[in-house]
Formats: sequence, C-alpha cells, structure tokens
Amino acid sequence: MHTSTFGASATKPQAPRRPVRWWSAPAFKRHRAAALFLAPACLLVGLYVVYPILYTIYLSFFEWDGLAQKTFVGLANYKELFHTDTFFTALKNNFLWLVLFLLAPPAGLAVALYLNQQVRGIRLVKSLFFAPFVLSGVVVGLIFSWFYDPTFGLLALILGHGVPVLGDPRYVTYGIIFAALWPQTAYCMILFLTGLTSINSEQVEAARMEGAKGWKMLIHVILPQLRPSTFMAVVVTIIGALRSFDLISVMSGGGPFESSTVLAYYSYDQAIKYYRQGYSAAVAVVLFAMMLVYIVYHLKRMLRTEQ
Repeated sequence: MHTSTFGASATKPQAPRRPVRWWSAPAFKRHRAAALFLAPACLLVGLYVVYPILYTIYLSFFEWDGLAQKTFVGLANYKELFHTDTFFTALKNNFLWLVLFLLAPPAGLAVALYLNQQVRGIRLVKSLFFAPFVLSGVVVGLIFSWFYDPTFGLLALILGHGVPVLGDPRYVTYGIIFAALWPQTAYCMILFLTGLTSINSEQVEAARMEGAKGWKMLIHVILPQLRPSTFMAVVVTIIGALRSFDLISVMSGGGPFESSTVLAYYSYDQAIKYYRQGYSAAVAVVLFAMMLVYIVYHLKRMLRTEQ
C-alpha cells in the first residue's frame, strides 16, 4: 500500500517572515536621504545664524567690554536702553526709513513698465537703470556725499546756493534715505521685470479686446499677475529699511549730534567705539524682535495665501 505525498507537501509549514526593521523601511530611507541632503545647510544655518542670535540674547544680560570678565547685570542694559534719548531717536529714524523706503516698489514698478517694451536701444537704457544695483553701499554713499556737498556739489549748482544736507539735523536723514532709494529702486525694478516676462499674454490680449487699457489694464490685469514679485519687493524693502547701516556709516556717521542714527548703527557704535558689548547686544535684540514680528506676520500671511 503506497501513501501519497501530496497531502504532506501541501501541509508543509512555511518559513516565518523576517520582521521588517524600522531602519530598512522605505519611508525611513526617504527621510534619511532628505536629512542627509539638508544636513550641510542646517549645520551652516545653525552655526552662522541660530548660534549668533542665541549668543547675542545671552550677551545682552551682561556688562562686557570685550576683553575682561563678563558681569551679569540682568535687565540693566534694557532699562538703560529705554531711558536713553538716542535710542528713541534711532527708533524714530528706523520708522522714517520704513515709511519712505516703501516708495521703492512703486518706483521700481514704474521703471519696469517703462523698460518692458521692444524698442531700439532699450537694452542700453536697462543697463543704465540696472547700474545702481551692482554698486556697493560705500560707493553710493560717496557719490551722494559729493552730490550734497554745499561748496562744489551738483545740488548746490542746481539750487544756486549750498545746502548743508548732511550737516543739518533736519535734513540729514531724508538725504540719506533718498540716496538709499536709488539702488533699492533698481532692485525692485529687476524683480518686476522678471515678473513681467511671465505674464499671460492671452489675458492681456483678451483685456484689450474688451477695451481695457491704461490704469484699468494695470490694476485689473497686470498687477494681479505681479503679486509674487510685489510680495518679494515689499518684503526685501522693509527688511532693508530695518537693517540700514552702510550709507549712514559713510555719509554721516550717525551725526550730526546722533540725529541720523538708526538701531543697527547705534548697536555698532556702542560696541566698537565705546566697548559696550552687552549694551550693544541689547540694542541688537530689540531690532531683531522688530524684524521677527514682521517676518512672522508675513510668513503666516504667505502660508494662508498658499492654502
């Protein structure tokens, strides 16, 4: 009597599956690859951005001249800061920079609309308008210092008499802001020119067929498509106004009588000239808090728009 082996082979127990380790899962491999690619950038951001911010906040609670031992003073630097007239002058000037610097985006848009046309020689004109953007702040400051000079400056020749713009506390801040608007307008112009190249020409033609032109075309057709460029221009302009430093250092040195100083230059002045590293750090923390409020507001607005 022969016994069939079919049933035995069918009921043969299978080998147990090996458990999938978490480090070999596909999702973990994807996350690991992303983390490895991001690690160098995160390391640099942590080393050159996050650490200096945290150390500046830590340093603001100490009295230190940069050489001797640090002395913990708690909130004394902040108390002195909010009882100093120069701090409020710098704060007022920062607000003035913020308001007047917002003239750069509409001025840049106007120049971009003028340059966005196909006529002979427009490339040369574009290069002339683009030139201020590639100049350093020191060069721009020197050019406008000569322009404002009351003895041989171009402004004196235009008016017929000299006006000490950089030597008068009433005019010095406005004169420096006007100088800063020159390269900032060129930068906004570049942003808007880039946005104009991506405008949907079919929408423009359809609007023309409907009779839209001039301001109606600009407001209802062009500007809605330039929203990303407008957002970038406004953000960069406001941040530039809050961290203004180079032109003030070159043109007035914060004077006369500290009438043109801003928070960034006031912080530098206290650290370099008077060796007050802790007090300078307190000024920098206040400026960082102002910028942080603005950045968080715009990030929330941008995320809400994307959603």
